[in-house]
Amino acid sequence: MAQAEMLELFAELQAGDRVQVDHEVKVGFRKWHTTTIGKVVRKERRRHSLHFRRNSDDKVFSDVLVIQRESGELTTVTLDEFSQVKKL
Repeated sequence: MAQAEMLELFAELQAGDRVQVDHEVKVGFRKWHTTTIGKVVRKERRRHSLHFRRNSDDKVFSDVLVIQRESGELTTVTLDEFSQVKKL
């Protein structure tokens, strides 16, 4: 899925939609691929300041999905250019 298609799908998502997100988890030098399936609780665009030596008015945002899994667990997935979102 192209980046433009992913952004369009993210814009169309509503609370209650069932989705599957294929993404990569990185911790230190380790990384693994995982799939998260569940119901969208909310979507948001979060501002953060994780970048070193950026201008104070240079805003950086991340697209975030809060998903409720079948077990009731809430999980937050930050989407990047490698994430794949499918509406089920």
